[in-house]
Amino acid sequence: MEFKDYYKTLGVARDAPLEEIKRSYRKRARQYHPDINKKPGAEERFKEIAEAYEVLKEPEKRAAYDELGTDFKAGQEFRPPPGWDAGFEHSGAFPDGEAATSSEFFEELFGRSRSARRNHREGFHARGVDHHAKALIDLEDAYRGATRTITLRTAELADDGRVNLRERRLNVQIPKGVRQGQHIRLSGQGGPGIGDGPAGDLYLEIEFNPHPMYRADGKDVYLDLPLAPWEAALGRKVRAPTPEGAVNVQIPAGSAAGAKLRLKGRGIPSKPPGDLYVVLQIVLPPADNDEARKIYREMEEKLAFDPRKKLGA
Repeated sequence: MEFKDYYKTLGVARDAPLEEIKRSYRKRARQYHPDINKKPGAEERFKEIAEAYEVLKEPEKRAAYDELGTDFKAGQEFRPPPGWDAGFEHSGAFPDGEAATSSEFFEELFGRSRSARRNHREGFHARGVDHHAKALIDLEDAYRGATRTITLRTAELADDGRVNLRERRLNVQIPKGVRQGQHIRLSGQGGPGIGDGPAGDLYLEIEFNPHPMYRADGKDVYLDLPLAPWEAALGRKVRAPTPEGAVNVQIPAGSAAGAKLRLKGRGIPSKPPGDLYVVLQIVLPPADNDEARKIYREMEEKLAFDPRKKLGA
């Protein structure tokens, strides 16, 4: 996927105020509008301009886009880093742009619609809008529950037309058993009400930090467990880590790489709890000295093993 430099597309600086962005958009949109410009590539150019304006005109989307930094250039191979949008507080969703103007890059960053409640107005009073944000926690927090301090950033349009970020910190109770993708509702922590209307709520979407050992799928958890060749071939009882502490695991004789062993009930706590799957990974000892190479040569001669026999090669 290619990185889109929306500022370059509109011909403005990264700190350009909103009015300058609007002027540049109107000028370029007229220039490349398919009803006016019949040259090859004009319609595609018009779509790129409309997409850039869709992002830069909205303070929330512009701030999220700016978070990606200035290290990427237009056309450069790009994948958003995990959790890049964590902590961005926004009202409702990052609205989807028109389907005709949405590139793969736009959809990857902003195409994830989330539900949002509308204000219910009575006279001059209205309930505040609900806010949404992504919160990164550790997998272990889902096993034990925890209290975490989460920093949220909200984009605001300043008087000079530029985007500022306002930060606030909240102490959040992480419930035991929470799963990735679930939402924690914080009553009254959304947008302020109008008049005597109550404040909206804040919905935190839970995402796990990348873990060096485990990966979660729903309430199930997976662990890659390295084994020596003889442990897999002969069978052994080995120690394996879990988020709740190490346990003994019986490796069946003749186990193959990629085989899964199920540890019932050792996944994320729930009713019923998830399972932990141990995925066997066979690791070869290095042949980095004369003795090791001698042993490998003896195995080659005595075992006469052909791993490609079934291929007929």
